[in-house]
Amino acid sequence: MKYNLLGKSGLAVSELCLGTMTFGKAVNEADSIHLINRFVELGGNFIDTADVYVGGRSEEIVGQAIKDKRSEVVLATKVRMATSPGINGVGLSRKHIMDGIEASLKRLQTDYIDLYQVHVWDHATPIEETLRALDDLVSSGKVRYIGCSNFFAWHLMKSLSISEANKYARFVSLQPQYSLVSRQMDREMMSLCLEENVAVIPWAPLGGGFLTGRYSRNTPEEGRLTTKVGESSWENRALDKNFVILDALLEAAEKLGKTPAQVALRWLIQKKEITSPIFGISSHSQFEENMGSVGWEMPREIWDRLDQVSALPDDYPNRFIHKFRRPFE
Repeated sequence: MKYNLLGKSGLAVSELCLGTMTFGKAVNEADSIHLINRFVELGGNFIDTADVYVGGRSEEIVGQAIKDKRSEVVLATKVRMATSPGINGVGLSRKHIMDGIEASLKRLQTDYIDLYQVHVWDHATPIEETLRALDDLVSSGKVRYIGCSNFFAWHLMKSLSISEANKYARFVSLQPQYSLVSRQMDREMMSLCLEENVAVIPWAPLGGGFLTGRYSRNTPEEGRLTTKVGESSWENRALDKNFVILDALLEAAEKLGKTPAQVALRWLIQKKEITSPIFGISSHSQFEENMGSVGWEMPREIWDRLDQVSALPDDYPNRFIHKFRRPFE
């Protein structure tokens, strides 16, 4: 296992992050704790959860698993989604953040969070209020670093500018959806993260299962992706362009003697903008397979082929800007 610095910080995280959204539901408590221990044994130190995963049960299980090895783990969780029926039980207001951190700390059986992330932008709350509340959590010691998820590029840049102007703690990481079949962040966000040294820790790095090789154009309805709605639904994944990408991935996997999931994760690990893909699991075999994405290098020509087949169209203003690049750029 290799390690990368988390953006503009001195915090080192493993090149894979263990996602725990299924813990307490698809994966029972005993198996979840075993898998967390196995991840740490193999050199993984980065674990991601959220206050709304399985109604808070995921946090409880993670807390139980790491309580005797707390200093070995970089623990990440999130705040923003609805955690109570009240009008103020959702969002990024100071109240919801302060209520949220106390509830998460209790479930996680710890007195601090390494990386506290806002789960998605909140149009109702001024970002200044959110950043001030997060800065207070850092100053209090309850949070070590802060990050964001599911932002537009302008959301992130505005946040970084406000933090700099007010000397608040800044976002050190971004958690976006990103994979071979979901590269929308390439339009502006990835270059912004490189420029501002913000870590990128992608969720759904296997396209919600689409990139595992288990599905094809002829997959019957009952055998398709288990997610019926949302980003990883069959309706969103089963596009002609995605099957072209899947064909290239299957070809690469055969050449390399690896599984499609291992190759899809390896493509991300070797991408310069990516710090640590977050992989989710529903079984021990999936865990072992995904861990097989570390400890080897994908040949450049195969990496380039996957990069090219999955790239977004060269649209405006990229075409215009690239046209006028100077010779030494």
